[in-house]
Amino acid sequence: MNTIPRRKFLRDLGISAATLPFIGGLSSLSANQAAPLRKKRLVIMFSPNGTVQEKFWPDAVSKDFQFKSILEPLAPFRDKTLLLKGVYNKIQGDGDRHMRGMSCLLTATELAPGNIQGGSDSPAGWASGISIDQEIKNYLQGRAETQTRFGSLEFGVAVPKRADPWTRMSYAGANKPVAPIDDPSQMLGKLYGQMRDKEGLVSVLDTVQQDLKRISTKLSSEDRALLDEHMNLVREMESEIARQGQQKDMGHPMPEIDPTIELVNDNTPQISRMQIDLLVNSFANDMARVATLQYMRSVGEARMNWLGVQEGHHTLSHEPDNNADAQAKLEKINTWFAGEFAYLAKRLADTPEPGGAGGSMLDNTLLVWTNELGKGNSHTLDDIPMVMIGGGGDFTMGRAIQFDKVPHNRLWMTIARSMGHDLKSFGNVALSDGGALDLVG
Repeated sequence: MNTIPRRKFLRDLGISAATLPFIGGLSSLSANQAAPLRKKRLVIMFSPNGTVQEKFWPDAVSKDFQFKSILEPLAPFRDKTLLLKGVYNKIQGDGDRHMRGMSCLLTATELAPGNIQGGSDSPAGWASGISIDQEIKNYLQGRAETQTRFGSLEFGVAVPKRADPWTRMSYAGANKPVAPIDDPSQMLGKLYGQMRDKEGLVSVLDTVQQDLKRISTKLSSEDRALLDEHMNLVREMESEIARQGQQKDMGHPMPEIDPTIELVNDNTPQISRMQIDLLVNSFANDMARVATLQYMRSVGEARMNWLGVQEGHHTLSHEPDNNADAQAKLEKINTWFAGEFAYLAKRLADTPEPGGAGGSMLDNTLLVWTNELGKGNSHTLDDIPMVMIGGGGDFTMGRAIQFDKVPHNRLWMTIARSMGHDLKSFGNVALSDGGALDLVG
């Protein structure tokens, strides 16, 4: 078997380092011509402040379930959807429920002692363990056949420029939060590089055109189409970022006078789609097989003007159930998040699996959409929203399941095992009792 390292093989073709991000995932240029292993991928998407449960959970928890209004955007993927009700975050200890809901969401372990005061509960610090996305990333990066350039990518949309347990869900280890990148231009630079001259940004494509032209004859028709898609996306992203830069800041400023008010730019929907496009493109080019997509933050006061909602999200989530206007606005907000989740699923479904394996990328990707709370006004960590789409977990999809208050530790163990990582426990060991969940039966 040919065991030439992939990057050395590509460099031996006489191409520059700047070209590698465009062709690293093309099977035509593989140094090893053996049948490729299946590429299984995971994306965990987060949205904050709980949901409107009556508009979220189906009435019938079975194979015959019907989507309620919030999840209606997922209708095209009903047969590929799995709803899990009865998943609880049972982590106790220091920190308020928003803090534990956010920083214990993917770590499934307690917050370390600290001096960050939240709500009326005891102060706390960062999470005291690794998050499941980073755990799975480390496992995949530790095996030669599943190594990728980045291992994992952390995308953000409207995440404030601050660092505390309310803004971080990914952890490389105890007291090691991983910050998401919420600027598409920064993410584009990370993935493909950015060149500058005295005039400003220069398209990275201009520096690699000759290399790509020279190797195009070595590509299969499928790989040529995939390469064209990569190049078109990068060109479009560069143009859009340049246009936005001339009009307004693509960041999400937070006023210093009143840090409880977060202004989310009206171009947030556009930034969301750009981030999702970059995420799918990075997967198609096999730059990573694990990603997180974080919208805003726990306790976030995003003001979603594009939905006709001027009130802060967190404030609305605290309104009582009998406030019909607030509930309608929360329903609208959460339906928008569902629409972004559906767009991610569609982009993957519309992208053929690279390498000639057949099917779409969604067939080999597991998408998980979750939240730090079950319900905002009660701060409950019960019935955390858990929605899955795709075939990457090899679970039996097209149904809704009711569990009896299972700790979310066991769900993360189940997902890790579906990725080949045979975890015996995760996070709080005591809450891992019972092992992985049966999502195949």
